[in-house]
Amino acid sequence: MNRGAEIFARFGLTLQIFKTALAAALSWFVATSLLHGEYPYFAALAAILTVQVTVADSVDKATQRIIGIVGGVMLSMLLGFWFKIGAISIFFVILLGMGIAKALRMNPQIISQVAISSFLVLAFGQNEEGYAFARIIETILGSGIAVLINALIVPQNAIPDVERSIISTSSLAATTLRSLNMLLDTHFMQGKTGRTEVNALIVGTEKCQDTLKLAEQSLKYNPFLTHKRTHLSRLSVSISKLEHITVQIRGIRRSLHDLQQNQAFQAEYANIQQLQRTLEATADCIAIFGKTIVDSSEENLSALRTQIQVARAEQARCLIDFKNVASPEVLRDTGSVLTDLSRIVKETERQNTEKQYSRVREGNIGS
Repeated sequence: MNRGAEIFARFGLTLQIFKTALAAALSWFVATSLLHGEYPYFAALAAILTVQVTVADSVDKATQRIIGIVGGVMLSMLLGFWFKIGAISIFFVILLGMGIAKALRMNPQIISQVAISSFLVLAFGQNEEGYAFARIIETILGSGIAVLINALIVPQNAIPDVERSIISTSSLAATTLRSLNMLLDTHFMQGKTGRTEVNALIVGTEKCQDTLKLAEQSLKYNPFLTHKRTHLSRLSVSISKLEHITVQIRGIRRSLHDLQQNQAFQAEYANIQQLQRTLEATADCIAIFGKTIVDSSEENLSALRTQIQVARAEQARCLIDFKNVASPEVLRDTGSVLTDLSRIVKETERQNTEKQYSRVREGNIGS
């Protein structure tokens, strides 16, 4: 099926376009059969404009269109008592309709819909009894059919996109933490700050959050994907932990940059290679953690547990070198780095993830 969809997509025939065409045709057919209208334009037009990427977007679009058509119809019926169709009446009905909608702080799409519907009803509704009421019914009918089609026919499931984004973000976080080792390398210590790499990680984390929001929206108002909401809640907790990891990496960069500027660091902290190994081991925890989020196989979980033990052992070895450090600034900044690394490892613990998910789920149930 995916192969066939890809072939049609090359010619511009996407699933959303198919849904739009089907919704418009079905809306026309139903409106003609039930309302016996000769030309139910509003039903087909409402269906075309209502079909969106997600069901939630379709519901929002349908609500906006219905509000707009009701407002436009009421205004055109009111002005129709005093004005015949003409340049002056068109000017006033659009001016007042859009002005009132704007004053009420309505959505820009509703404002445009008020103008369109009021104009059409003013132009065609004066010579036909019940025209305005029929247009409202047609709009509701077309919007409802569009929402149903969007929910019933291959509803969008953005969870795979979230999983891919998590893998990408965790890999980027691990790569960024490894890159900060350059601040400890005596050959590259001057002129390197790591700011560019960390800023790229911040952008990547924000994109991951955006992907999560789209997935949450895709499940909203969709009864056929409710079973996936539990899984999405777990992914949401994991993305929150990746955000925390990003914050810790930002702190590590600042502390390493301060150490880079401190001459006492190289003089008193002899085993810089051990600190570099600690950063590497912690970065490996982040990379494996991302894999366990998407695939919680025993193999991945075992690898994560092993790597967490390795990272903690490397962090403990760094503390041994503290006995040779006399500078308070070096102790402060090096201790800050180790504290942030310890927090990162804590975030990658699966047991901690499950506890946090349980609290989120209980909070959702309580609300």
